[in-house]
Amino acid sequence: MANPLSVFDIAGRAMSAQMVRLNTTASNLANAGSVSGTKESAFKALKPVFMPVTDRAGVATVKVSSILTSQNEAVKKHSPDHPLADANGDVWEANVDSAAEMVEMLETARAYQNNVQVLQTAKTLTLDTLRLGK
Repeated sequence: MANPLSVFDIAGRAMSAQMVRLNTTASNLANAGSVSGTKESAFKALKPVFMPVTDRAGVATVKVSSILTSQNEAVKKHSPDHPLADANGDVWEANVDSAAEMVEMLETARAYQNNVQVLQTAKTLTLDTLRLGK
C-alpha cells in the first residue's frame, strides 16, 4: 500500500465491510418467506466473505472479497391455491433462516458500533494531544 493505514482508515474500512454484511442480512430478511414456482428461481440467502488487508506487521483491516449464495435447498411447500404453484401444486420458499439472520444483524450492529467507538476514542485522543501543546 502506498500510504500506511491509520486508525481512521482501519475503522472506516471495517465499518464499510459491516455495512455490506448488514445489507446482505437485510436482503435475506426481506426475502424470507418469499416463494417461487421453481426450485431454481427461489431466493437463496446471501453471505459476504471477508478477507484481511494487511498493511504491515500488526496493522490490518478487512474488506469484502465476495458475496456467496447459499447452497441450501429451497423449501418445497404444497400450496395448490398459490398462483405460482407448479403442476403438482407446490411452491418453493426461500432458504432463509429468519432467526439466524436476526442474530447476524445484531452481531453486525455491534461490530459496527465497536468501530464507531474506536473512531470516537481516536478522535478524543487526537484532540487531547493537540490541547497539550497549548
